[in-house]
Amino acid sequence: MTTTTERPSVIPAVRPTLPAELPTVVERTLPNGLRVLVVARTSVPLVELRLRIPFAGLGADHAARAELLTETIFTGTAGRDRVEIATAVQALGGALSVGVDADRLAIVGSALATNLNPLLGILAEVLTEPTYPDDEFVGERDRVVEDATMALSQPAVIAREALLGRMFPGHPYGTAIVGPTVLAGVEVGAVRDLHATRISPRGAILTLVGDVEPEAALDAVGAALGGWTGGEPEKMPTVPTLAAGPIIIVNRPGAVQTNIRLGGVALDRTAPGYPAQRLANTIFGGYFSSRLVDNIREDKGYTYSPRSSVDHYLAGSRFTVAADVATDVTGPAMVEILYELGRLAVLAPSADELEAARQYSVGTMALGSATAAGLASTLSGLAGAGIGVEYLRDHPAALTKVTAEEVLAVSAGLLAPTRLVTVLVGDAEKITSAVAALGAVTAAD
Repeated sequence: MTTTTERPSVIPAVRPTLPAELPTVVERTLPNGLRVLVVARTSVPLVELRLRIPFAGLGADHAARAELLTETIFTGTAGRDRVEIATAVQALGGALSVGVDADRLAIVGSALATNLNPLLGILAEVLTEPTYPDDEFVGERDRVVEDATMALSQPAVIAREALLGRMFPGHPYGTAIVGPTVLAGVEVGAVRDLHATRISPRGAILTLVGDVEPEAALDAVGAALGGWTGGEPEKMPTVPTLAAGPIIIVNRPGAVQTNIRLGGVALDRTAPGYPAQRLANTIFGGYFSSRLVDNIREDKGYTYSPRSSVDHYLAGSRFTVAADVATDVTGPAMVEILYELGRLAVLAPSADELEAARQYSVGTMALGSATAAGLASTLSGLAGAGIGVEYLRDHPAALTKVTAEEVLAVSAGLLAPTRLVTVLVGDAEKITSAVAALGAVTAAD
């Protein structure tokens, strides 16, 4: 009998990341204020469309009307009903969808590149000739109210809303889901008025990426959307200063788990320290090989998917830590989260740890813009933040130069536990004493 000795496998070294060729962006601003960006990418016979419209506004009423507008904008135009719109888009080999947040309303679409002109024609109808039929609106409003009611009963949503409210009190960023009562009170006339005044080309950005000739695509946009008009966008108010305070507990009697959320101020993408912050977040909890995952998932088994992230708004950026743990390990899990935050704030990462985070960050950024859809979304988001296409070249280059000392410095300034606020959603009777040793505790209002 012949036997063989297995040799241990050796993982090959990661090849150096080569800078990608910067896409050529052809740009034109129409007389009505619409800014148009076009990138020719001939790898597939499709065109990706991203329309970003500034949509800031104050108060729950604005947010409710904006939410219902996005849910009903495709229900009818002067020439087509809901089914006819959907059928026409599908016939182009395409799709159209819409979403909204506190900063912008975004229409996302795609079609066969040869059908760009008719796709733009349908988009123009939706933008300039909407009808918002009464019966369609009422049905959609009832559905949205029901969805909001269900969402706001979910522990993870309750935790997110509580943290946003703690970080952005009285600000449009302070909530992501409008309350059912406010939504139910919106009438169709208010949504029609909102469309007339705020669905506007002024400050809007249309991004096209695909198998198109840029100048011809720009001409097509001008022909289809040159007559689109509307009011001036509103300006987002300044984000309130984050104030330190006690750990807030949102009580859910009988809950078998605690939703832990921490949040703080983060640097935006134009700040000199942003590359170091990105790597600091990655090392702490931004990917599966992070310290947070290794500690409270792999080693302790407290949670399945702990994570941290940096999210960008037009008026500011935020750092967030999230972990959902069993009630009886709430205290120990909080200790370990604070320990890892503190460790990163006082001790520089190792060379290997830094390099792994660097490779991951550069690689995921490259993957994010590798497809036409990814590039269109990336360019649209960057343009909306006032950042040019050169970011796709300059930011990866900056990541390769970040030192361990720079990661330490940015962590001490932004990720230190004393600079974060904490919200817990769980059974207050069982978790209050467990976390009281970590700081003052108060119940949510």
